[in-house]
Amino acid sequence: MNKKLPNVYPVPIDKKINNNEEIFDSRLNEERTSPLTIKEINELFNAKDHVYKTKVKIRTTREEKIVEIVGISRNDLLTLNGEHINIDSILEIKKV
Repeated sequence: MNKKLPNVYPVPIDKKINNNEEIFDSRLNEERTSPLTIKEINELFNAKDHVYKTKVKIRTTREEKIVEIVGISRNDLLTLNGEHINIDSILEIKKV
């Protein structure tokens, strides 16, 4: 059981290492193509009368409809009937 392990000789590092100066995370990119901001959506969810769902009128680049929103997931609004509405395509959102 007394096996002798080989000696380890570390190579000395004579220079400064700078391999982690910049990090890119696309989720932190602040540019948005839509005039709607996340702050406006968060105001809907943080309202005192929002318990589980909020009835809103959404105007997107393709259509205008009235839905009940229940949550947000990454870049989508989730509706009560299971739809996912892309936030980037929303031009206007109003509480009904």
